Amino acid sequence: MTDLQVRRPKFDFTDDVAWEWNPQNPAFSFSMNATSIIAIGFEQMIVAAVQEARPLMTDADVEAEAVAFLRQEAQHSSTHRKHVNALIRRYPGLQQTFDDALASFDRVTATRPLEFRLAYVADTEATFTPSFKLMLDNEATLFRPGDDRVASLFLWHFVEEVEHRSSALLIYNAVVGKPWYRLRALPSVVKHLLGVMTIIADGVNLHVPLEDRKVDARTLLPVYGLRNSLRQRLSFGRSVPPTPPAFSDVPAKEKLVAVRRVLLSQTPFHDPEHEPLPDFADEWFARWDRGDDVTRWYSAEQPG
Repeated sequence: MTDLQVRRPKFDFTDDVAWEWNPQNPAFSFSMNATSIIAIGFEQMIVAAVQEARPLMTDADVEAEAVAFLRQEAQHSSTHRKHVNALIRRYPGLQQTFDDALASFDRVTATRPLEFRLAYVADTEATFTPSFKLMLDNEATLFRPGDDRVASLFLWHFVEEVEHRSSALLIYNAVVGKPWYRLRALPSVVKHLLGVMTIIADGVNLHVPLEDRKVDARTLLPVYGLRNSLRQRLSFGRSVPPTPPAFSDVPAKEKLVAVRRVLLSQTPFHDPEHEPLPDFADEWFARWDRGDDVTRWYSAEQPG
């Protein structure tokens, strides 16, 4: 049977939520806001694909893992929707951006075969453990200085992604079982995700005033971000310093390790089960098991 737990922390986003929820890091604030939008559409696509795949599962343990995986992902989607709804209350034009992003994932569900969608999920989920380990290993600078509600939402989500790091690949192998197909599907997966990111970047630039976001949302796009960074390095006499990148305070060695592991995660015989894990995840799970508040992670900390 699966070891995954379905947790339902009660996050509250009824009060106003600032776009720049971590004023010390506007770029990271933007990156996580975009992640909230993407998470909802992606996780809805996961639920649809795995539900369609369940009748094809012949192993009871795989099906049990799939059910727990679905329940965790459904919780993530519904809670991120609370965060995004709070942003939309403040910037109503973002509703169209949100709808367009979800519609892009819905088109994948409607038009692409099941094996591609399961490969999409397995490829993407494989990148999460090294990516989220990087963030959780540096939570004191990336999350602690910000709005505790938003920070705590992402801490919960990311530790559960680490917990179910093998689920998507387990399902893919049980239903599709073509190791090299995941690699062949990868260019289409990346192309689609870049398309969703473009929808979000354009919508944010249009609907969130620059004085609130502090960054050009197009820096979310890799090619534009690299080009913009190069222009900044080559320009002289700037009167206003550029906004630091989202991970500027993260040690370069840790970033290089994370990039390497993300690339390795896409190889045909990669097994996420053996990935190095963030120590923070154990701390988070221990606090949950004690019944402590995880929805205000930093303000609810126990002294000492």
